[in-house]
Amino acid sequence: MKLSRRTFLQQSLKLTAGAAVVSSPLSAFAIHQKPKVLIIGAGFAGLSAAYHCHLKGIPFEVIESRDRVGGRVFSYPMLEENQLITELGAEWIGNDHSQILKLCDQFGIPVQDNQLKTRAIYKGRYHESVQDLFSRKWSDKYSGLLSYYRNLSDEKKEQLGRSIDPIDWWRYLYNAGCTDTDLELHELMDSTDFGESIRHVSAYAALDEYAKTSEGSINQMDKKMTGGNQTLARKMMELFPEKVHSGLHVLQIIQNKRVQVICKGGRTFEGDRLICTVPTLALKKMIWQPALPSSMLRAIDQLQYARINKHATRYSERFWKDESFDLLTDTSAHYFYHATKLQTGTDKGVLISYTIGDKAAVVANQSDAMNAEAIRQALKPAFGDIDSLREKQTNYYWGNDKYSLGAYAFYGKGQWFELFEALNQKHHHTIFAGEHLSENWQGFMEGALETGRDAVEKL
Repeated sequence: MKLSRRTFLQQSLKLTAGAAVVSSPLSAFAIHQKPKVLIIGAGFAGLSAAYHCHLKGIPFEVIESRDRVGGRVFSYPMLEENQLITELGAEWIGNDHSQILKLCDQFGIPVQDNQLKTRAIYKGRYHESVQDLFSRKWSDKYSGLLSYYRNLSDEKKEQLGRSIDPIDWWRYLYNAGCTDTDLELHELMDSTDFGESIRHVSAYAALDEYAKTSEGSINQMDKKMTGGNQTLARKMMELFPEKVHSGLHVLQIIQNKRVQVICKGGRTFEGDRLICTVPTLALKKMIWQPALPSSMLRAIDQLQYARINKHATRYSERFWKDESFDLLTDTSAHYFYHATKLQTGTDKGVLISYTIGDKAAVVANQSDAMNAEAIRQALKPAFGDIDSLREKQTNYYWGNDKYSLGAYAFYGKGQWFELFEALNQKHHHTIFAGEHLSENWQGFMEGALETGRDAVEKL
């Protein structure tokens, strides 16, 4: 995410690598042949690592607990014959996400425009544009804040970052003059990007993410793969299907001269290097020998994952009319968007009610009937009573996902500079990857792909 931080880490890794060449018993071995790499996790980070091992001719094996590939990418058909593909997991591809766009091009996966035009229902009234609700004074001030940060040198960005990282994004905005309706709208809008209230998010992490979004991008919510984002996971796996072992729960990792991964049921894998791409919850559940560093264990306990709930409803017709429809509300249903934009062949369509934090936890515990009623009430100011058009509902709450207990990591106030470094350290023969370790695109599929690729380069 931060260029200055990347430079520091690259220099540290070079020093570590240099020491390893001198001291490692594998040095002579590595001169003659490529080491075998074990990869834990077949999400986008793990598959990216496998793909780049494949390209370089490095022998590898992938070990995955779920019975499918893709990890927290979860494409779900809301209509028979694999139609109306709805993303219940990771969804957004930004115009600035060069790695994922390059892979889609290489694998022949069409990428569709997925930019949305946000309306709002606020205090019971419908508005054609959420931007119309912001005061002109604050809109100009906010643009100035982003522009100022963009134009800073890397050194100045880090200095500013260290000064504002200990406070949350809500407080930073308030201190900058954002109050009343403007601040309420930022809470509603920006919380959808981080999956929790902006009272919990590092001001530095938020400012950096919004400032690096290029002109023409809508918060990196610009594109989507035709056929579902899980298509890319399947395409990568098809290059090496015999190397991906799903349904295997890793219990223990032993690192001596080589690496041994022991799975539930007794199946064991051996290799020379390990790339571990799992969320921190799963990471800590594994028995590591030698044990993980205390600094990493502390960071694992502090890093939180966003509680996001996606409640998808299929309707018999697209009553919202505009394919670019999304809608921010101040109701319990929070945020709606057209999840099946540009999917043709049927008049039916899917809206997702997207909720975060405490709100998501409450929504996830309600019955379909109660959620249907909440959605009906939320949409009524704009569309009247549309409940007769409802055909099917499904719900996925990432806060209860047994592998991650959340959708993606977010860095809270005062966490970025300490936790990121602690979680990124090498551990004997193991290099770690995953969206939570991406400097540029933490929280996105792009971040997972980048860290998987970079882990192979670090080998």
